[in-house]
Amino acid sequence: MKKAIRVITVFFIMAILVVGTVVGFLTVDEYNPKDIETLEISGDAKNRIKTGESVTLLSWNLGYGALGDNADFFMDGGRMVYTADKERVLSNLEGDIEEFNKISPDIICTQETDRNSDRSYFIDEMEYFMSNSGLSALHGENVFAPNLKVAFIPLPIPPIGKVYSGLSLFSRYDITSAQRLKLPCPFKWPLRTFNLKRCLEIARFPVEGSDKELVIINLHLEAYDSGEGKVAQAKMLKEVLDAEIEKGNYVIASGDYNQVFSSTDISAYPVLEGLWEAGRIEVDEFNSDLTFWADNSVPSCRSLDRALSLAPDRSPEGFQYYVIDGFITSSNVDVESVHTDDLSFVTSDHNPVILKFKLK
Repeated sequence: MKKAIRVITVFFIMAILVVGTVVGFLTVDEYNPKDIETLEISGDAKNRIKTGESVTLLSWNLGYGALGDNADFFMDGGRMVYTADKERVLSNLEGDIEEFNKISPDIICTQETDRNSDRSYFIDEMEYFMSNSGLSALHGENVFAPNLKVAFIPLPIPPIGKVYSGLSLFSRYDITSAQRLKLPCPFKWPLRTFNLKRCLEIARFPVEGSDKELVIINLHLEAYDSGEGKVAQAKMLKEVLDAEIEKGNYVIASGDYNQVFSSTDISAYPVLEGLWEAGRIEVDEFNSDLTFWADNSVPSCRSLDRALSLAPDRSPEGFQYYVIDGFITSSNVDVESVHTDDLSFVTSDHNPVILKFKLK
């Protein structure tokens, strides 16, 4: 009996030491960006946006190349941690490139773009797109803003491992400057050490013949908090939009809001029992100079509680869908169309959303 107690005690002490070592390492290694950081602009684009010129912007949460229709994910009620082998990741990225070439956008905003991560086999997805496509936007200028930079995520079993991921923006137009603006993080230590450090990626474009700028904000707001993070981040976004409107700039906020615009009818996609429910952005609380755009004819996101490819019923009554990706534009941006391209979630758990606009 005494021997068994000693063994249990030793095991308990060793477990505490291991956990303490991991937590200590994560604390020392934690990614702590400044409130505002200047982002490097790579590439070279000579074109400038003109008023009255039709521009196409594509926004897409890429699911880091590994959340195709075969995947479920443990954070959404599924079981998978590693959701694709390397061959499937490459196949997903090729599918993304096919969509880029089909739409041929002038500006591309992506979310969950991996640069150096275990979960996507350390493929630099930005470089992959630029090396494997002739699309001018991908070979113009580009900007990257990290929002997940962790040497080792210890959870669950097997652990997620190393992740370096974030927001990317590609443009065939000249970008004068770009910044990373830190958003409030709702998580406390030690969970904070390996959670996303979400941000706004803000790119500024000169407008030919004008002293005003086009300001594009690429974003991926909070998903897994209890609600306070979504509220705080939406409030900060509102303040940024107000400041740009006050300057008279053209403004577009683009991305994965993980929330529904209150002006969008989502009755076609009921929340099924026990599944994640998106937050809600009250559009009336924002500047009246802003318009909120989402295409509710096609879901922009699917649940990862199950693999879609194995679902016997893929209707909104049998599978969970969301409309959480879209755009916010200022009144001096003339929106020609907004639509979600239905790709059946083959390469990502999100569909791309496309905005066509002109500057007044």
